[in-house]
Amino acid sequence: MSVKRIVNCPRCGTPVEWSPEARFRPFCSERCKMTDLGAWATEKFRIPEEKNDMEEVPDGDEG
Repeated sequence: MSVKRIVNCPRCGTPVEWSPEARFRPFCSERCKMTDLGAWATEKFRIPEEKNDMEEVPDGDEG
């Protein structure tokens, strides 16, 4: 017995069955997929940069 896995579209929240037949999964449609891609392309979504405290910052005195 297989259980259908349902996820919500990350763009609009519409329930989507997670299966090979769901062409745009995890999105419900091509429109939601492209809207999300556009948001990444225009930098509306960003992955925060981690700052490393161990990194040395050049002060210009050495050289």
